[in-house]
Amino acid sequence: MPLLQFLAPVETCKDRITSALETLKPTTSWERTPGTGQGLDGVLMGGRGFGVAMEALCNYLGSEFGSTFALGVCDKHRARVFAFLSGPPDYGPGQLDTRRYGEQYASKGEDADRALIPEQTPFYKDMAAVAVQAGVCVDIFAITNEYTDLASLKFLCIESGGSMFLYSNTDDSTLPQDMYRMLSRPYAFNCVLRLRTSTEFKPGHSYGHFFPDPQYENVQHIICCDSYATYAYDFDFANNVGFSRHASEQPMVQIAFQYTVVVPPEELPGSELVSSSRGKHSLKRQLRIRTLQYATAQNLNELYDGVDPEVVLSLLVHKVILASLEQGVREGRMLLHDWLVILTAQYNEAFKLIQYKNVNTSIMGQIDVAFSQCPQLQPLPRLVFALLRNPLLRFHEEGVHPDYRIYVQCLFSALEPSSLHRAIYPVLTSYSTPDKQAYPRHSLSRAALITSGSPIFFLDAFTTLIVFYSSTADPSLPFPPPQDCLLRSTINKLKQDRCITPKLVFIRGGQDDATSFENYLIEEQDVDGSGLTSVMGFVSFLEDITQSVLEYMK
Repeated sequence: MPLLQFLAPVETCKDRITSALETLKPTTSWERTPGTGQGLDGVLMGGRGFGVAMEALCNYLGSEFGSTFALGVCDKHRARVFAFLSGPPDYGPGQLDTRRYGEQYASKGEDADRALIPEQTPFYKDMAAVAVQAGVCVDIFAITNEYTDLASLKFLCIESGGSMFLYSNTDDSTLPQDMYRMLSRPYAFNCVLRLRTSTEFKPGHSYGHFFPDPQYENVQHIICCDSYATYAYDFDFANNVGFSRHASEQPMVQIAFQYTVVVPPEELPGSELVSSSRGKHSLKRQLRIRTLQYATAQNLNELYDGVDPEVVLSLLVHKVILASLEQGVREGRMLLHDWLVILTAQYNEAFKLIQYKNVNTSIMGQIDVAFSQCPQLQPLPRLVFALLRNPLLRFHEEGVHPDYRIYVQCLFSALEPSSLHRAIYPVLTSYSTPDKQAYPRHSLSRAALITSGSPIFFLDAFTTLIVFYSSTADPSLPFPPPQDCLLRSTINKLKQDRCITPKLVFIRGGQDDATSFENYLIEEQDVDGSGLTSVMGFVSFLEDITQSVLEYMK
């Protein structure tokens, strides 16, 4: 049966659709019939046949639309599927055994993070390949506070160009706003992304929510994307010579992006119309090619001066996610720590900051761990410290839920660098009044709050926005901030420009529970998650890096 026969136009069937929705009622697992969802060992588990439903849908759409692996072909139809889950699939093909998440993994004798990050079945990864071939992009909205094993489900999203959303409940979730944003902003579909380089170097790893072409190298298929979608690459030298300093041509990168967009008829000449839908919109296939030429650094000093710390952070996040998936969270943390140690050692050697007087001389005081002679590198130690304190790399025994870790992986792997920066190391701003900013940026520490003397603080953690009134704030200051003030305008602008809907929280110090705000003050927390230390967390972290650099350089 053709797809259009399953669909009813809203403009002519709105009343009947509304009536049908009103007949639905919430159903709990207790109301299901005894034969539904018979699970493992005969235990009634709820009957969520998500796998079989997605399998049937993707197979149907594949037979309806055909394969997407035809480079340069503009198929008329592609599908975007919103999938809603209130718990783990526990019936039929693709059912997941949630018993692997238990107290046995909380013991320090077993790496719970390594046990719970990999998928337990290849079903959904195989399903993602079927979805991509059928031109189906899947977005998963999980509204649950129980273990759902998003580690197995995530492939449907990340390989089809979709997104994953996780909400602990429906009471204060941003689900309606997130859906509205996704449906209202323009997007491209049936996209093909290809990257080429000049001969001296070649693409290494590629990162993002896409599916690699099964035949062509460095070609990715993206079923659906919008202007927020971000993709990253790292590169390897083609040989041990690197870039020639005397070559007549500079290294080049060429990016080709082919995609289809929906455009109003007035934007297209009549001869270019591909298809129409009720005379309102048309599909247009476009190809964008960008060729970039780069100068090469002649020495390490020039290389350091060209560093973009936000881009470096973005690539580090991609790499530690990959390391965590393959070798566990502990290995990801060690790789990140060692990367900073090696960078610090190379920087100190490049700027000749280390002088050995004799074999027994201590050089601890001479190690520059703050990169004081290179402004572009100075943010990196603080960003690495914050990344180690992020749920992405914190340990299971610290209370990080495995589903939340997977959600963070999916979110961070699609963010552009400046947004990712805020998610890793939030921006803390102070205000003297709701209409007057006091200082544009503070470090994330209690000391910063005390020394600033400001009564109002605004924290932007990307997914959460917190307005915090100090306990010493003048009672005459309006709380919460009025709608027509500078602070509210700033908040509204941030919410409007964001790819997801951040949760907005107002806290009055001394009266409300300030835990959610204080948890972001990470610089006085121990990097290993053991709580507040006798010395400041970030300071002790720098001392540890200094000692590790000394050991590395012996």
